[in-house]
Amino acid sequence: MPNNKKIESRATLLLAAALMSLSFPARALEDHVTSLYVDGGRAPHNDTSTNSVTLGVVLPWGSPHRFWGTAVTSYADLFLSQWRAPTVDRSEHRSFTQIGAIALWRFRFDEGASPWFIDAGLGVTSMNDRYETPDRSFSTRFQFTEQLGIGRNFGEQGRHELSLRVQHFSNAGIRRPNPGENFYKLRYAYRF
Repeated sequence: MPNNKKIESRATLLLAAALMSLSFPARALEDHVTSLYVDGGRAPHNDTSTNSVTLGVVLPWGSPHRFWGTAVTSYADLFLSQWRAPTVDRSEHRSFTQIGAIALWRFRFDEGASPWFIDAGLGVTSMNDRYETPDRSFSTRFQFTEQLGIGRNFGEQGRHELSLRVQHFSNAGIRRPNPGENFYKLRYAYRF
């Protein structure tokens, strides 16, 4: 009898461990969570490139869904950016402050179990002044923004996240000129 209890106890422990290992990826990669991020980017234009630094928060909204073998989660991405660009006469650099909000959708592969994901989003921004550089001149302080990113989670429960992003800004033809600007960014996020 004592041997049967030991066997049952060990079997129960093994079963519990197996179930925990099966459920770990879903818990570790849960996307319906808040995160804080910092990213750095560059809009390359030979010697007139603009650099950016962004701080933001990503807040989940809506319910996660399954779509073509991925888990899809929606977010509100709220951010504050600082752009540093050469002045029109190239004599010095000038800073521009930007605030924005993006509706963001995350597509996580393998029905949500993969550490890899793709982000896509649309949003609006406003700057403290009109953006002007030697080769770009925005006609409005208000801009629309589109963002695409690919990234991966790592660390305990996938709390850390790195992603590469492309982000476009333009006023969608509301007023001319409307040259737009494209930033290539590296983002680090910490998920709570």
